[in-house]
Amino acid sequence: MNDLEIYFKNNTERVIYKWAHYFDVYERHFAKYRGKEIVILEIGTLHGGSLQMWKSYFGDKAKIYGIDINPNCKAVEEENIKILIGSQTDRNFLQTVKREIPPIDILIDDGGHTMLQQIISYEELFSHVKPDGVYLCEDIHTSYWLKYGGGHKRQGTFIEYSKNFIDQLNAYHSVENSLKVNDFTRSVNSLHYYDSIVVIEKRPTPQPTSSKTGTITTPFMNLEAHGLAKVKKNANYRLKHIWNVTTAFFKLPFKKGSFDYS
Repeated sequence: MNDLEIYFKNNTERVIYKWAHYFDVYERHFAKYRGKEIVILEIGTLHGGSLQMWKSYFGDKAKIYGIDINPNCKAVEEENIKILIGSQTDRNFLQTVKREIPPIDILIDDGGHTMLQQIISYEELFSHVKPDGVYLCEDIHTSYWLKYGGGHKRQGTFIEYSKNFIDQLNAYHSVENSLKVNDFTRSVNSLHYYDSIVVIEKRPTPQPTSSKTGTITTPFMNLEAHGLAKVKKNANYRLKHIWNVTTAFFKLPFKKGSFDYS
């Protein structure tokens, strides 16, 4: 049991509501920030208990901000905790937030959990997370709840939206115009998907390079002895290559036995 879970279980102050498996995720991605001068933004203040938990966990050097649409949440403010009132779907408000608070080390989206709220918050605030910061969106299981605008493989859900992050993370290796290197590619080091949570860890990420070391090698296979020396020159190989390029252009599936080169 980590310190966050211990705090939660012994909490007698403001109400906190969390899924039990979240605490290990928090510990894994947040522990390195403890005791440091950091800025935390949590979207969704509600009763304010989680803000107090972050304050206890990270220490007195942490500056903690909360966003909520409910004006009554201003009552949650205390030393090192400030509440900003507004809607997470209001782009103008979120742009104001970026002007009012310093660049963010840890951003936690625990707001309204609808698709539009999660997507707009990401689009407006991700750029305000520091180059070595963390963006965590939780309760993304609502992407499967119809009442939140979700549904399995439904276009427009945050889950489907976030699947594009996987492509963008690997864009340096793309040879197609449909996937080009962008700011996400250059600024994100890793993605982590958990039950109900996605974590984006930022770090400046240049073009990957590869190299080799060592002196001992294994001899390559004798292609002529296996009848493979001319395989890449025959018509069948060329036809398969043309077919593969064509089907890739139209995003058709790669079917083993039909489009491969074996």
